[in-house]
Amino acid sequence: MNQKSAKKTLSRKQPEKKLTGFFKRRVGRALSGRITTRHKGGGAKKLYRLIDFGQEKLNIPGKVIALEYDPFRNGFIALVEYSGHDRRYILAPQDLKADDEVIVSESAEVKPGNRLLLKNIPVGTAIYNIEIQKGKGGVLARSAGVTAKVLSREEGLVTLVMPSSEIRRISGECFASVGSVSNPEYRFLNRKKAGVTRHMGIRPTVRGTAMNPIDHPHGGGEGRTGIGLKYPKTPWGKHALGVKTRNRGKWTGRFILQRRKKKNKK
Repeated sequence: MNQKSAKKTLSRKQPEKKLTGFFKRRVGRALSGRITTRHKGGGAKKLYRLIDFGQEKLNIPGKVIALEYDPFRNGFIALVEYSGHDRRYILAPQDLKADDEVIVSESAEVKPGNRLLLKNIPVGTAIYNIEIQKGKGGVLARSAGVTAKVLSREEGLVTLVMPSSEIRRISGECFASVGSVSNPEYRFLNRKKAGVTRHMGIRPTVRGTAMNPIDHPHGGGEGRTGIGLKYPKTPWGKHALGVKTRNRGKWTGRFILQRRKKKNKK
């Protein structure tokens, strides 16, 4: 199933008005107005969908009303209705359909869309939208097509292998959803023309070797010349390759058993 046929399965209804909002995009600029993230700007106007990542409706079954497109994420979302006509958006897993029923419970049935405690999920089960802190909502494995797997359980901690091949431990009292995020074909999406990228709010990227020496350490020279340096540099003169960017003082670092492996380029 390609991207076009995947979108045909989505509802054509307008998004829920109470679950949408608009905010001013910063387009890569800080509050001072200075550019802090390059290559951002422009783009089409979009309504933000309020996603219930925590799904705190415990032991209350919900019915899937529709599967919808979300312009702010690459996976699809599902509109779920609980008792009392309470509607919420959740991340839609693969194979979830309209009229299906989902539930959040400490020990629910292990099927796509259901959400339960990590300590009650069988070893080898595919999961997504994983909590790190109890009650804070899912923060891991939320992109299109990604999934993590339960490796083992011991001493109140659950060992997971993440989509990046990283192996980490998380408390068994945290919640996770069963299945994998919908729209796995997103990774094969061909944007076809530059205009699509501009509509997404991404501005052009220029090679450093095509710049002047004053603008980039790789710049200057006549024709196609090398960078003339021992190692590639960022526009600000720092090492561009092989530098660890993760904050060493991050509190979740002590739960990582094995860092992600670099994929060998063919």
